[in-house]
Formats: sequence, structure tokens, C-alpha cells
Amino acid sequence: MQPTYVVTDIEADGPNPGKNSMLSFASVAITQEGQELDTFEAVLAPLPDAVTDAGTIAWFERHPEAYAAATENPRSAEMVINEFVAWVLALPGRPVFAAHPIAFDGIWINYYLRRFAGRKLTQAPRDDSPLFYSSGICIRSLASAYLGWPIWECFPGRYPAEWLGNNDHSHRAIDDARGYGNLLAKLLAELKGGNSL
Repeated sequence: MQPTYVVTDIEADGPNPGKNSMLSFASVAITQEGQELDTFEAVLAPLPDAVTDAGTIAWFERHPEAYAAATENPRSAEMVINEFVAWVLALPGRPVFAAHPIAFDGIWINYYLRRFAGRKLTQAPRDDSPLFYSSGICIRSLASAYLGWPIWECFPGRYPAEWLGNNDHSHRAIDDARGYGNLLAKLLAELKGGNSL
């Protein structure tokens, strides 16, 4: 069965899941060749027991369009997460989670899956409740290994625009997820001996 990569980007009001809230997230489901199969996008109501991080809010104040996109028309986190689970399960192939970097976006999605849907992000020994197959893909790590760049130099402003599919890295979750999906497809093609970056 072929993988379907679920490239995901999240926006949050702080760095710590649970203490802070995920404001929005978007996922783009793509084939290994980069064909877009479907998208999921949502804005979530803040967690009732969470607080905002002053530094993160200060950053959003300098990016008001990103903040507006991440906070307009929120819905309950429980509703959104369970819709997301159903969406992933309906995708063709085996869903594989991917993010840039997985260490940030992945911990948020995992926290919300566990809290609101009783699921886990990825597979672990003796675990029968993962939503995604295997351990997922860190697109940033993949780019660093392939390009030979230090990992701290692997960020959207460093990549040529065409590597991101000419998607503006706007900090609107769907824009960023699409850009990272394009980057993942290019890296996978190159690793298979396909098109050159």
C-alpha cells in the first residue's frame, strides 16, 4: 500500500501544549509524487484551562494577518480533532505524518489527539491506537541531511521559492503546509533519483 503524506502545520499561542493552546492547523495530503489529494484546515477555540504566552502574542502583534487567520471563527477542539481523525482515516493509502519540524508540530497534534480523541500520533511498541503509520517524517531533518546544511539553516526564508511551490510562507497554516508539502515531494523525488533540486 502506498503512503499518503499528511503534511501539517500548526499555529499556537505559546510553546507548550496544554499550558498553551493550538489556535489553528492545516494538513495537506499528498502522494509521494506531490499530487495534492485533499486538505484539512481548522481554527480551534482556546483550551479553557490554558494561558497565552506573552512572547508569542507579541510576535503575533507584528503579524496581524497571521493572527487573524489563526483565530477567526474558532470551533471546539474536540469537534475539530474528531473530524480530523475521520478525515485521515478516509484518505487512500497509508497515512504518514510529516511536518517541518516534526518535533514542534507533531507534539501539538499528538497532545490534542490524546486529549480529545484517545488516539496517538504515531506508532509505538504494543500500541494499537496510532492515527498514522510509523514514526512520521521530519521534513526539516530530511532537508538538512540531503542538502548538507546545518539544521538551523533549514527554514523557509533560506529555501528558493520554487522549492516551496512558490507558496508564500505567511504563517497561515494552509499556506505553510502546502509549501512544506512541495518541499517534501521534491526531496523524495531527488532521493529516488528523480528531478534535481
